[in-house]
Amino acid sequence: MKSWQSWFLLFSCNLMWALQFTCIKLVQDQVGSLVTVWGPMTLATVMLFPLIRLEKREDYRNAARSKKDILMFFVLAAVGVFPGQVIVTWGTRMSLASNAALLTLTLPISTAVLAFIFLGERMSRIRWASFALAIAGVLLCSGIDFKSLSLGGPYLAGNALIFFGILGSAFYNSYGKKVLERYSPMEMLFFTYVAMFAIMTPLVLVKEREVFASIPHFTLRTWTGLALLTFFHNYLSMVLFLKALKQLDAIQAALSNYLITFFGVPIAALWLGEKLTLVGIIGGVMILVSTLLITVWEERQALSRRAAAVLAKEVGNRQ
Repeated sequence: MKSWQSWFLLFSCNLMWALQFTCIKLVQDQVGSLVTVWGPMTLATVMLFPLIRLEKREDYRNAARSKKDILMFFVLAAVGVFPGQVIVTWGTRMSLASNAALLTLTLPISTAVLAFIFLGERMSRIRWASFALAIAGVLLCSGIDFKSLSLGGPYLAGNALIFFGILGSAFYNSYGKKVLERYSPMEMLFFTYVAMFAIMTPLVLVKEREVFASIPHFTLRTWTGLALLTFFHNYLSMVLFLKALKQLDAIQAALSNYLITFFGVPIAALWLGEKLTLVGIIGGVMILVSTLLITVWEERQALSRRAAAVLAKEVGNRQ
């Protein structure tokens, strides 16, 4: 696959992911937070099964696997995917789709913090500063009345839930590195979806079983949102992303996630008529800067240090 084709796939993936927040708003009048996630993800799991059967996994044939790995996938589902999907859905219903799109920019720095906690990766001063800047940006997006020092911003609770959900996605990204030592990316996605089905089905039946009775009364708006969440957000976007990732490195893939906000904010504005305040825009810029610090700037610093080390070695050899 050519480089431009991989980038086209990444653009397409991020456009599909950006649709998530607007789709949540489209279905929220008739579908609860649990079914909004459970329905599309269950159908996506069924669609992924043939791809798993056809996937060539020579690199993982000798990997040490055991029944204990089942627990590992349940941890990924419960601590990673559940917050990243259900809690984000819940928060988006209480906030704006455009706010949710902006807050996704906190994912890279959140991943770095959790990689520090769970994997022992280095947490530099720049990363801590980026994390603090991202938190400040989240607060600005929440509509807090700073003049009267009131923390009861209209979107604070929703934004807090979205941010908590993004921490779940960050956990999935960091802890998932261990899983990828023994399972292919497609397998990790599929088995995590299966674990999510096992976790969510009892919750759906207890908390939102009345949704099934109202299915015949779903409007075109609701069906459109559910269809987009099923085919594009949970299925096609992930398949294309894993395909593109084989050709591009992780840094390039992480940088492409900026497009979620780039696409998500105008989609919410055009489809839902949402508008961002000036303070909210400033908060979004702060989140963007924090993300750029931990990706572009830090990576360039690392490249400069490696180049300096190579140059010093060459100079030493000549002497």
